[in-house]
Amino acid sequence: MNIVRKFYDWLGQKVHSPYAQYWLASLFFIEAIFFVPVDPLLILFCVENNKKSLTYSAIATISSVAGGVFGYFIGAMMWESIGMTLVSWVISEQAFMSAIAKYKLYQNWAVFIAGFTPLPYKAITLSAGFCKLNLPSFILFSFLSRGARFFLLGGIIKIWGKQIHFFIDRYFNQLVVLCTLIIVFGFWLLKF
Repeated sequence: MNIVRKFYDWLGQKVHSPYAQYWLASLFFIEAIFFVPVDPLLILFCVENNKKSLTYSAIATISSVAGGVFGYFIGAMMWESIGMTLVSWVISEQAFMSAIAKYKLYQNWAVFIAGFTPLPYKAITLSAGFCKLNLPSFILFSFLSRGARFFLLGGIIKIWGKQIHFFIDRYFNQLVVLCTLIIVFGFWLLKF
């Protein structure tokens, strides 16, 4: 836990750098393609600079959707060369084929629901591209779901920032365990 705490403190210092928004945008863009647990990062940025909570939520939303579009194109255009390799890092081929069947059945509602849940967003973006979902609809539903998720977090922290900051400092180790369990649960859902 000590290493995680040091990383948390180090990243907390980045919030106050002139490049804070670029750090946040880069991490949220990457999250849509590779595994990066971003909700704790958004919380950290919002807690450290409460006045910019909604700005950070907007940056997170735009960057995540931009990364999602990139992931969509990986799934749609580069599936044969690198798509399945990326997916195999996250989920089994059987689970991926099941996700494809669900996409074809529910299409954009699947993107909306999955974009708001703790499921890894990259699995959603790659499979949406592979299934050739309508790109404008994919972008719209991604904006709606990711925006709802990130603005909910940012809004809560804007309102109760000081109490949340105290809570995080006091229960940091327990929160790390909880976040880890949520991430593992998200991957478990994708496996089955």
